[in-house]
Order: sequence, then structure tokens, then C-alpha cells
Amino acid sequence: MCIVALAWRAHPRWQLVLIGNRDEYHARPAAAMARWDDRPGLIAGRDLQSGGTWLGADEDGRVAVITNLRGFGDPLPDRASRGALVTDLLTGSGTYADPNTAALDDFNPFNLLLADRDRLLFLTNRPEPQRSLLAPGLYGLSNGPLDQPWPKTLALKEAMLQWLVAGATDPENLFEALRRETLPATGIAPATPSDAPLEPPLSPIFIRNPVYGTRCSSVVAIAPDGTGLALERRFDAQGHVTGDSRIPFHWPAA
Repeated sequence: MCIVALAWRAHPRWQLVLIGNRDEYHARPAAAMARWDDRPGLIAGRDLQSGGTWLGADEDGRVAVITNLRGFGDPLPDRASRGALVTDLLTGSGTYADPNTAALDDFNPFNLLLADRDRLLFLTNRPEPQRSLLAPGLYGLSNGPLDQPWPKTLALKEAMLQWLVAGATDPENLFEALRRETLPATGIAPATPSDAPLEPPLSPIFIRNPVYGTRCSSVVAIAPDGTGLALERRFDAQGHVTGDSRIPFHWPAA
């Protein structure tokens, strides 16, 4: 994912609302959001090159999303897949299943948000491993530090805030905010270039580019009683919609 907004315990209907766009090379193969046959309970898209995911929900009671982090040099090819970190944390199984002990330095630079019924955690490994418990509120994340005021991060947070303040209840309406291709003249430009050469230095929320662009938009909403909904909308290299997924789920009783 390259941009995320997350509202934690900030809405009367939904305990968590997460929206985000995954920006990636169109040639990189990926499977649509679905329940995984080999990881029962996991709902996520799948990176078919490395095998992990960038965003997902697990029916045992976890949600996670990851973004790459700029400003620390080119990624090293011998590092573990960041998608494997997300998958292990979501399912609570595997080498990196425990957020308190996972070896965060095994990965290229990243930011990660992980939520369950009781808490929202922020994990990163640059400039050093960090694990932080976040308070209720609205958060924005792109390819810089948490809540760094890049223009597109501010724009997506503002759209989420308007949805929250309006008392809206249908999270599907948030897809409109994820499709915006223009930016307001506010915020601080990224200090370092993207690791994708074709991404403009000041990219909008939705990137339309025939080689590297927005591959999918995702919305996840979970109520205090564990009722959840995972939505995904996918796009081709021209920015046209190619498919939608809508997967209701339910976390176990508290």
C-alpha cells in the first residue's frame, strides 16, 4: 500500500475504518482479495511474486496494513518479504507472528498498522525498530513517517474526517476519496524520491500510469461487536475498474 487513512474508535458505528490504495507495477502479478485456502480465516489480496499480502483481515480478530518507507536507500534483495510479515501478524502464526518479538530488522524499510479488538499498534524498523500503542483517533500513512503531512496524506485524512463528522455509516462511499487524482496546495512535499521511478514526486491519492500506478483500493470496517466488511476495487493500467470484492466477516465474541 502507498497511502492509508485509519480511524480507530472514532465512529459510533465502526470501531475501525481503514481505507487505502496499493500502488505497484502493473506487471507484478497479484490475486484479488479473497479468503485464502492455505491460511483459514485470512481475508486479503495476494502478491503472487512473493506470496504475502499488503493488507488484510483475519477472522480470529486482527487487521493489518503495510507501506514501504522512503529515505533509507534502495531496498536490499536479500531481505525477507514485507508481505510475509503482514501475513504472519494477521494469522498469528509463522516466524513473525508476535508483534512484540518479531525481528523487524529482517525487512526492508516499512511502516505497519496492526489492530485487534483492544488496541492499535504502529510498527516500523527505521531509523530503528519501534512498536507504539496508538490512542483513539484518525491516522494517515504513506511512504514517510506516521502522519507526516504529505499533500495526499492530508487529503485522504480530510476526506475520512468529513465522512466521520457527517455521521455516514456506509464505508463503501469512501471509495470516492480513494479515486481522487488531484491534490490541494497544502502540506509538505516528500523529501526523498519514490523508489518507483515512474511515480511523480508529488503523486495524487490515485495514480493513473500505464507502468506503475494504483492497482487496487481497499476499505475495511469493523463494528464493536466484531461484525466486519472487507471491500476491494481493482484497476487496470489505464485506471479502469476490473473487478470488486465484498467479503463480510465476523470476529469471535470478546
